[in-house]
Amino acid sequence: MLIRALGAAVDLSVEETAYRGHAMELAGTAHARGFEAVAVLGGDGTMNETVNGLLGAQPDRRASERPTLMIIPGGSANVFARALGLPNNPVEATGAVLEALRDGRRRTIGLGQAIWHDEVSGPDPGADGGPGHRRSRYFTFCAGLGYDAEVVRAVEGLRSTGQRALPALYVNTAVRHFFVTDRRRPALRLRRPNRPDEEEIFLAIVSNTTPWTYAGPRPINPTPLATFETGLDLLGLRKLNLPTMAALVRQIVGERHALPAGKHLVQFHDEAEFTLLAARPVAFQLDGDYLGEHEWVIFRSIPDALQVLV
Repeated sequence: MLIRALGAAVDLSVEETAYRGHAMELAGTAHARGFEAVAVLGGDGTMNETVNGLLGAQPDRRASERPTLMIIPGGSANVFARALGLPNNPVEATGAVLEALRDGRRRTIGLGQAIWHDEVSGPDPGADGGPGHRRSRYFTFCAGLGYDAEVVRAVEGLRSTGQRALPALYVNTAVRHFFVTDRRRPALRLRRPNRPDEEEIFLAIVSNTTPWTYAGPRPINPTPLATFETGLDLLGLRKLNLPTMAALVRQIVGERHALPAGKHLVQFHDEAEFTLLAARPVAFQLDGDYLGEHEWVIFRSIPDALQVLV
């Protein structure tokens, strides 16, 4: 039904993804062949792959010089689509996208970029690691190092056994994992240009927009000032115990417009670039996709990177 609706409005070529990374390849091919738009039905992982495919071959081109993205949510959380104001229902979202296409409504958004070494113990981020040693990937709504990435890793393991990625699975996993994660030795340090380092951080949430995620219909807003039109935002925790986490959760669940308050928080808004370094390899996630353990990740804001139909 969705394909028929799209095919009635545009000259449509349909491809199905067959393996991890396939959406990135298909999007890159569409860009190279001069397609005007790429419509994607899928979850946040598929959307992330598509965005990286659209930017990967020619990242320095202007947003108007690459295909416009048409987003049709088909996953469990669909954070990227919902953050753009699209309905969470794929049929309703298709109608909204076709209406935007008819009216010529395009929104230019910024993305985040993460850069890291392709080995667990790579050279210092300020050093020249040589060709082929660094990897990079764009993200649409969030990234994280530490506890939240550990939860993503655990959920991916449960999903591989056939469990569905429902909100209850993430919540239950987060609660269970809280009691086994290292809550005594903070590993992270934040480095920003021309500022003293911020040390002894347990977890760091990096946001390109708000909300960070959803628990069913309820948004989770640890960085409520983040938008697609500004730089990157960060929330870090210097203490990881039950009182601190309970106080934070009370402040970030639901529609929020004020920054969380607390003496153990590290926060900033609208940053162009910063680096998170770790005293030991820590878990890393990007748009809800676990990407292994790393000792440093550079984060950059990429303004005006992509056009979307909304």
